[in-house]
Amino acid sequence: MPTFTWRATYDASKTITPTVKVIKLGDGYEQRQGTGINRQPRKYSLMFKRAKAEIDVIDAFLGARGSIESFNYTHPGQLIGVFVCREWVRTNIALGVDGLSATFEEVYE
Repeated sequence: MPTFTWRATYDASKTITPTVKVIKLGDGYEQRQGTGINRQPRKYSLMFKRAKAEIDVIDAFLGARGSIESFNYTHPGQLIGVFVCREWVRTNIALGVDGLSATFEEVYE
């Protein structure tokens, strides 16, 4: 499995949305139950600011996966995980410098 090895330029944000089944009862009461064994997938919003040539390589890596193929990624201070990138945005910052923002979603295969 391919591994994404580049480090984000700016602070990244991590979002956790637990998978929960909610049953609404009368008078505002509800019951909640976790679904599945992997109930807290991680989602990282990452930003990269690099020389255009390096952003080309990152862009090509993500493009080669095409939101279909997963890859390994280890966020600093976290455990390794399997992720997909369903969306990324590339920007021209200055002459010879580009930016790329991407969202990595943890998947279980």
